[in-house]
Amino acid sequence: QVQLTESGGGLVQAGDSLRLSCTTSRRSFTPYAMGWVRQVPGKEREFVAGSTLTAGDTFYAESVAGRFTISRDNGKNAVYLQMNSLKPEDTAIYYCAADPSRDRLLRAAPDVRYWGQGTQVTVSS
Repeated sequence: QVQLTESGGGLVQAGDSLRLSCTTSRRSFTPYAMGWVRQVPGKEREFVAGSTLTAGDTFYAESVAGRFTISRDNGKNAVYLQMNSLKPEDTAIYYCAADPSRDRLLRAAPDVRYWGQGTQVTVSS
């Protein structure tokens, strides 16, 4: 069973930056799509950013485009999310996710195959 582990969350002020990291427990694990999904308690999970093994294929939710940047290190089986110009509405639990399907990740579908345990990001105004 592959495990995804997030790190880098925390409490920051509006306008600050944070960098989230996600590592996998198996070096041979190279899912086609990896990315980030966030959730506010009581609300549905929301896709944030994704990356596939297709060169140059990164995609973002409209709410974060231009502020967040996803990157992937296939050699380390890791994915990162650089979050700049954070806003209070970015406050959520951020989950690392991986799946063979780009579409399932983009939809933040419940049947995305692999999930991390989540890391809290809190942005104060």
